[in-house]
Amino acid sequence: MARQDINRAFEMAVFAAVVETGAFSAAARRLALTPSAVSKLVNRLEARLGARLLQRSTRQLHTTPEGDAFFVQCKRILDDIDGAEREASQGAAPRGRLRINCFVPFGVRHLLPILPEFAQRYPDIVLDVVVSDAIVDLLEDRTDIAIRTGKLKESNLVARKLGEDAMVVVASPAYAARHGLPRTPQELSGHNLLAFNFRCQNETWPFLDGAGGMLNVAPQGNTCVSDGESMRQLVLAGMGLGRFSRQHVLRDIAQGQLVEVLQDYNPGDRELVHAVFVGPGLQVPARVRVMLDYLLEKVKLG
Repeated sequence: MARQDINRAFEMAVFAAVVETGAFSAAARRLALTPSAVSKLVNRLEARLGARLLQRSTRQLHTTPEGDAFFVQCKRILDDIDGAEREASQGAAPRGRLRINCFVPFGVRHLLPILPEFAQRYPDIVLDVVVSDAIVDLLEDRTDIAIRTGKLKESNLVARKLGEDAMVVVASPAYAARHGLPRTPQELSGHNLLAFNFRCQNETWPFLDGAGGMLNVAPQGNTCVSDGESMRQLVLAGMGLGRFSRQHVLRDIAQGQLVEVLQDYNPGDRELVHAVFVGPGLQVPARVRVMLDYLLEKVKLG
């Protein structure tokens, strides 16, 4: 059990101030303390934890790996404390900065179009939106909500399912005119299959093999891209075949700009979409709760 005379929240606030300002003296000015008091408190914190958090030199302070990890946790906990106090004192009115990370197709098709109405509903929430297919660490990136696809790995994150969507392989009519289209999955080896330049959960394209089994094809082509929207633009331009969630290319198919490939061999697999956030043991601020509820209300996947 922690000693009652240790104010751990204050220790965290002092340590965070030192890291953010880069000096004991600057942290002391921010906190209205003396530099010696700040130094003694950090020394006491390190002794209690049994770990060195800062590397000290005559001119600079640097965090150790343990210090980096502790700083990230400190900021999250201090933000949660601030949020809890604001909610208690202001009737739980949602406010503050809300950082969302989502993959590009979802951001373009689903998230960005609904944000104006959300901003009108909650004018005291400041939106900080990162649209990228890169997977981030929520704690390290100080992200409140991340939108992720595929099967989730075991973690301390909580997930809310937003929906699921069928997967399709498509090509442009221009590509079909120049190269033809494969009639079976085995013929894909003669086509340009666009891929991603980062490791993702599904690195192969699954197909029915026509004999009651499954065939997984590794996409191999002359171009790799960083996100689904960039891949869509290249497929529209006739560069090769791409595999997408149906919602991502539904409009293009309806307008005749893309055509589905190997429909008879599509196994019907579906891509799950979740909103994930930091889970049990940490209070979920009102700004996060209302966004999660809003996403469930507004996002409609096939």
